[in-house]
Amino acid sequence: MDLRKLKTLIDLVSESNVSELEITEAEGKVRIVKGGGAVMQQFVAAPMQAATAAPVSPAAVAELPAPTEPTGHIVKSPMVGTFYRSSSPGAKPFVELGSQVKEGDTVCIIEAMKILNEIEADKSGTVTRILGENGQAVEYGQPLFVIE
Repeated sequence: MDLRKLKTLIDLVSESNVSELEITEAEGKVRIVKGGGAVMQQFVAAPMQAATAAPVSPAAVAELPAPTEPTGHIVKSPMVGTFYRSSSPGAKPFVELGSQVKEGDTVCIIEAMKILNEIEADKSGTVTRILGENGQAVEYGQPLFVIE
């Protein structure tokens, strides 16, 4: 991705109500997150391919549909840390899509400062979406699961 395009995207996020923007192209993936007045960017390069991408105008980027908020009860991360769906690598995940959970059941683990914290369902129901990626960092208040 060329630097002018990246700068345009950063400026677009800075000056708009958009808090996060992620774009995937042949050259790689760019994720721009705005938080607390600062804009962070993350660029993941993919192997170079002989593909030419058409330039994207800032107006076209602004017309992207806003991500929809999940419906149902959202289980959010109570802390910053690393999200794990199971108690150890290779172990069965605590919950799967369609799993019935009761209030107080463990749904995942978040590791923070070398401490494994079991996160419990705060509502009974069926797990309809799993929003966290195993082994990925999560922020305070980030949606992890949807229970209906």
